Order: sequence, then structure tokens, then C-alpha cells
Amino acid sequence: MTQSRAYHHGDLRRALLDAAVEVMAESGPAALSLRDLARRAGVSHAAPAHHFGDKAGLLTALAAQGFALLAEALRDAGDDLIDTGVAYVGFAVRHRAHFEVMFRPDLYRADDPEVAAARTRAGELLRTGVARRTGRGPDVDALAAWSIVHGFATLWNSGALPPRVGADPEAAARTVISRLFP
Repeated sequence: MTQSRAYHHGDLRRALLDAAVEVMAESGPAALSLRDLARRAGVSHAAPAHHFGDKAGLLTALAAQGFALLAEALRDAGDDLIDTGVAYVGFAVRHRAHFEVMFRPDLYRADDPEVAAARTRAGELLRTGVARRTGRGPDVDALAAWSIVHGFATLWNSGALPPRVGADPEAAARTVISRLFP
């Protein structure tokens, strides 16, 4: 491909990340290859390596993007802990590919500064919400709250919840979280 072909995308990095999300939605992170992403994006096989180095670099960028999106969703949820938990579940369902990568540090460079900063922002929003709700130190309560919403989101995404839970993940999550944090 010529260099002018890459400019056709405008933002090749973003196009490659979008293609990665698409592949992962179809087949999971194991099926992801830089060569396939290049083919999908219509660029040379060297283009993804230029932007990300290797598959771990691509997944690092995807994890950083995911943690940033999660932090945004948690911030937008406001101060209510239940709304924050519902936002977490909503994020996991709407951004499933990101969610699957973010909590698999064996797939990416977990010590990457961009990942660490975005992960810290998301974690702080959750811990702050828990501390406001409980009035206690945030560490153990935040771990409990995170475990509940993360577990629910994981069960939802894997299809492991019984049909009686319903078809709306956020409504179902609200019911569960409300029972545990009245």
C-alpha cells in the first residue's frame, strides 16, 4: 500500500483499534492478529506494527482506551453508588471487547503509564463512591462493590445468568446491587 492510502483513513490508529474491537466481538482476543487487522483496515501488514509494535502493544492501547471509557461512564453516573454499579455493568456490556482485555493483564503491558493512569482514574471513582455511601474507608468496601458489579457483568456477558433475570442488563444489575447495598 502506498503512504497516501493510509491517509484515506484519517486516523489509522483509531481504525485499527475499531477493527480490533470488531474481531474480538466475533472471536475473542485470541483470534486477534495484526495482519488480519491490516487486511480489514485496507492497509499494509506493516501499518499496525508501526502504530503498536506488536499484539501486546495493540491490546495495551485497547486496555487504556477501555479504562478511560470506564472512568468516563463512572463519572457520568454521578454520586449514587447503585448508579455507579449499574454504569459499570452497562460499560461491560456495551464495550465487551475492552472489558475482556482490561482485566486480563497477561494480554497487555499492565505497567504502561497510559493504562496505569486510566485504571487509577476508574478505580478512584469507584472507591470514592463507595466511601461516600458507607462512610467507612474505601478499600474493603470498594473491593466488595467491585467484586459484585464485575462478577455480575462477567456472568451477564458469558450468558451464565438464568433467563428469569430478564433481558435488560442494567435493570437486572440495579435489582441485584440494590439488594446488597440498600
